[in-house]
Amino acid sequence: METQKKDILKFSFKRSASPVAYCALSAKCGTRNEDPKFNGLAHFTEHMFFKGTATRKANAINNVLERVGGELNAYTTKEETVLHSTLLKEDLPKAIDLLMELAFSSTFPQKELEKERDVIIEEIISYKDMPADAIYEHFEQLLFEGHPLQMQILGEKKSLAKIDSGIMKDYNTLHFTPSNMAFTIVADWDEGKAASLVKKSARKYLGREVDLEIVQEGDMERPDMEHCYREEWGKKPLFHKTIAKRSHQAHCIVGAEAYNLYDPRRIALSILTNILGGPASGSRLNMALRERNGLVYSVEAVYTPYADTGIFSIYFGCDKEDVEKCLALIKKELDRIVSAELTPSTLKAAKKQLIGQLSIAQDNAEAQCLSMGKSLMVYGKISNFEQMRSRIESITPAHLLEVAKEVLCWERMNTLIYN
Repeated sequence: METQKKDILKFSFKRSASPVAYCALSAKCGTRNEDPKFNGLAHFTEHMFFKGTATRKANAINNVLERVGGELNAYTTKEETVLHSTLLKEDLPKAIDLLMELAFSSTFPQKELEKERDVIIEEIISYKDMPADAIYEHFEQLLFEGHPLQMQILGEKKSLAKIDSGIMKDYNTLHFTPSNMAFTIVADWDEGKAASLVKKSARKYLGREVDLEIVQEGDMERPDMEHCYREEWGKKPLFHKTIAKRSHQAHCIVGAEAYNLYDPRRIALSILTNILGGPASGSRLNMALRERNGLVYSVEAVYTPYADTGIFSIYFGCDKEDVEKCLALIKKELDRIVSAELTPSTLKAAKKQLIGQLSIAQDNAEAQCLSMGKSLMVYGKISNFEQMRSRIESITPAHLLEVAKEVLCWERMNTLIYN
C-alpha cells in the first residue's frame, strides 16, 4: 500500500529575551493569485478568518487572546497573506493553536460574509477619499496592465458581489496548505517545544501529520543567483496621465518597472532609492523639493520588488500650480544620479545610513518575525544581518551607476497626477 506523502511546513524560530512573544503564519498567496472576476478575494478571505471556525464563533475567536492581553491581527498584500499574534511568552501555545485553527478550520459563514462585504465596500470608499494612498494602487494598475499585479488588493464592489462562501472555501483549500506556508516565532522559549506545538496544532486541524522544515539563518546569495529572472521592460508605451480630483492639493507619482526579488541588483537599487528619497531628511529629493524650495511637505522614493518584476516610484504632494516645478526638480536629481559615479565618501555614507536603518528594524521583534515569514516564502532561507551587511558593503560606485542608468533614466519614467 502506497504511503501518503506528508505535508511540509517551513518553520523558523529566533530566541528573544523579551517577556513578549511574536508568532506569524504566512501564506504565499495574495491578490495576484485571484481569478480577476473575484478581485478582492484574498483580502476578503483574510477578514473572514475572524468570523467563525468549526468550533468558535467570531466573539470567541477574539476573546482567546484578548483575555490574556494579547493581540491578533492579519494583513494581505499582492503576494502574501499573514496571520500574526503578539502576547506574553507564557501564552504562546494559545497563539500557535489559534493561528492554525483560523487557517485550517475557518467556515466562512455566508451570513457573516454578507456583513463583512459591506464593511470592505466602506473601506474601499474611505480609501478612495485618501488620494495620497489611492494613487499608489492606481499607478500599479496602469504600470502592470494585463498582469496579475494589476489587481487592487481591496477589489471592487462588482467583483466582491460575486464572492460567496463556497468560492472562499475553494480559495482557502487551494492556497492555505502547509507546503505553501511558513510559521515563524520570536520568543523566549525552547525551540524544540515550540516546533512540537506547531506540529501538534497542524495535525489537530488538518487531521493528518505535518512535517516541519526547520530553517536556520543561512546564506541567501545562492538562491538569488539561481532565480535571477525578470519580465522584459519596454514592451508597453509609457503613460503620462492627469486626472481631475476635487482636492486642495495635487498628488503625483513618477515611476517605472524595476528588479524582482531574486535579482542581486535589487540591493544596489535599494541604496539608490534611499539616497534619492529615503526616510532621512537629507535625502536628495527632500532637500531639493522641500528644504531648498519649500514646494512639498513630503516626498518619498520607494522600491517594491515582487516575484517576477518590481516597481520604483517617487511620490509627492504639492500645490496644484507647483506640479511642473516639482517634476523638473525630480528630473534634475535623476539626471544627476545617472550621469556620474558617486564619490567614495558619498557611497560610504549611503551604506552606513542603510545599514543603520536595517539595524534598527532588526531590533523590532514583531517586524523581524514577519520578515522571517516573508523570507521563507520568497527564498526558502533567512539571511542573517552580517550577510546582508556584507552584501551592502560589496556594492561599488560602478555597480550603482550601472543600475541607475538601467532603472532611473527619466526617459523610462511614467507619471500619474491627481490634480
